[in-house]
Amino acid sequence: MLLLPDPPLAPHCTPAVICSDTHTLPLSLPATRAALRIEIVSDVICPWCYIAKRQFALALAQLGQDLQVELVWRPFQLNPTLPPEGIARAEYLAQKFGSLARAEARYAPISAAAARCGLAFNPARITRVPNTFDAHRLIAYSARYKAEDAVVTALFNAYFVDGCDLGQREILAELARSAGLDAESVRMYLASSDGENEVRVAESAARGLYISSVPAFVIDGQYLFSGAQEPDTLVPLLRNLHARFGTTLLR
Repeated sequence: MLLLPDPPLAPHCTPAVICSDTHTLPLSLPATRAALRIEIVSDVICPWCYIAKRQFALALAQLGQDLQVELVWRPFQLNPTLPPEGIARAEYLAQKFGSLARAEARYAPISAAAARCGLAFNPARITRVPNTFDAHRLIAYSARYKAEDAVVTALFNAYFVDGCDLGQREILAELARSAGLDAESVRMYLASSDGENEVRVAESAARGLYISSVPAFVIDGQYLFSGAQEPDTLVPLLRNLHARFGTTLLR
């Protein structure tokens, strides 16, 4: 059974861990497997999700052969009501924070956290906040070819390092190519309706489980925690979850 946070949080991306034993609902049905299945609910324009991905990778590197995982990326749109073409970032920041100065103050701890884990982070390069629906469709498509993690990495880097507009399908196709996929096939996929229902159903399932703050991590369909945590926090947490659920882990 999945252990859910209570009460639900206001939608945002967050660095905080939240977990409790208050609710029980299944996110997915865990099958008998060798690897620990970790479903990561995130958005590609969430800076804490970008940081959490690196911190999680650093934690897994510390654990080495002691912890073997199967990573699955799940969609969550921080701004699902944005128009398909997105919105100018200056306008977005003004609406959300009231002023550029306030926005910069909010981004200061994010920049510091990114620097601590060795990530480049250039929010000043971002000129547009995109609607990320197609980006999530691309991630779902890449999973068919076992290129999910490479595509997620390319999307995060393109947005937070290079300031690319992830709402443009041509940019998404080129990022897919850089991750080893066929760009023309991706263009055809994005021009169709393929994957749309898949993303909507997956995001609805996450929100139905009171996931309103990302990143969120679902472990073997049984346990949920959220937030961008330091590796020193993640390592013992993952060890404890392994002990609790008795999964035999293989790389």
